[in-house]
Amino acid sequence: MPPGLIVLLVALAAALVFGGYRAVTDGRFRGTHRVRDVELESGVVALAEDEPTSVLADTEWSGQLGERATLLQFSSAFCAPCRATRRILSEVAEVVPGVTHIEVDAEHHLDLVRRVGVMRTPTTLVLDKNGVEVTRAAGAPRKEQVLQALAQTE
Repeated sequence: MPPGLIVLLVALAAALVFGGYRAVTDGRFRGTHRVRDVELESGVVALAEDEPTSVLADTEWSGQLGERATLLQFSSAFCAPCRATRRILSEVAEVVPGVTHIEVDAEHHLDLVRRVGVMRTPTTLVLDKNGVEVTRAAGAPRKEQVLQALAQTE
């Protein structure tokens, strides 16, 4: 077998494995991330406290939390899955009482992105009524997944 064909087959196998992994994990809600210590623009280091605090504390969205829960979506301008996620989260927020959807442009709010540990867009955080992260999903979640995640906030 020629070496070029072996390289092609190995690359194809690796792509299939990675694609399968992403298909299985993309958009699934799982665990939370502790808000990380972050150096603010003023040079002061804000320490993550033991007591959970609102993810949106000291941001322009701090007063926009839902009565029951908040769906916090991190997006970027040229992200196609972000548009689908926006539609799904908006529909859920319209249907479920007390739920608010907030979309944050990740490119323009890098301090918040770093603080909450967002690695890719779209990322959706489900926050309880106090703004504390309950769960998160990287990738585009399905409507059923969002509704199940909201059940954890009760």
